[in-house]
Amino acid sequence: MAAPMIEELKAAAPMISVGVLTADMMDLRGQIEEVEAAGVRILHFDVMDGCFCPLLTFGAPFLKAVKTRLLKDVHLMIEEPVDKIDAFVAAGADVVTVHVESSRHVHRALQRLSEMENVNDPGRGIVRGAALNPGTPVEAVRPLLDEIDLVVLLAVNPGWGGQRFAASTEARLNALRKMTAEAGRDILIGVDGGIKKGNIADVAAMGAELIVTGSAVFDGKDPAGNAAFMMAEAKKGAGGRTLQ
Repeated sequence: MAAPMIEELKAAAPMISVGVLTADMMDLRGQIEEVEAAGVRILHFDVMDGCFCPLLTFGAPFLKAVKTRLLKDVHLMIEEPVDKIDAFVAAGADVVTVHVESSRHVHRALQRLSEMENVNDPGRGIVRGAALNPGTPVEAVRPLLDEIDLVVLLAVNPGWGGQRFAASTEARLNALRKMTAEAGRDILIGVDGGIKKGNIADVAAMGAELIVTGSAVFDGKDPAGNAAFMMAEAKKGAGGRTLQ
């Protein structure tokens, strides 16, 4: 059963989920308040364990420490998440995305999420997501379609800086949309990685509904203005979208 808030997110698409990893951590509260004032509704938390991918970022205590009215979108780039997701849900996650590549038991991780209650608002439910690295076939998500509300296609390999947006992303997104339609599942489709001011409209035009962006917003200059620009460009791109 889909999380109750998924219909609200679908209706508001395309939306941006703003990554906090590139924010000024010494002024995180102020920067979050700035993007919230600009209309941002979702914050993205990149949780990396230094094993699934090279970087080591933060865990559930950090997530819990961030006090905000915005939805917390938690992207778990960690190995074997089954026994670890409880802590992130308890810390206030509204969206939890696990990687298909992260475990033999990713299906069980998604089942566990369906049994949990959103601590921020039980009526929201928890949006369950599955993420795919650029080199993972889209077909890998097919067995999980009945257990997910969201699929996130990564357009870069997680944990390495300086990568360009993968040119294969549009074809993968089209294949995913076809697969979900054939399965009769109206699943939210997200794209994460390499999203900049110059390409967000194009990504929205591809059909991405949840677009993750970090450094394009938190560039040390004008988070509110950057966020407003990114949201406007996403809407503009979606308005010119041609379905394939």
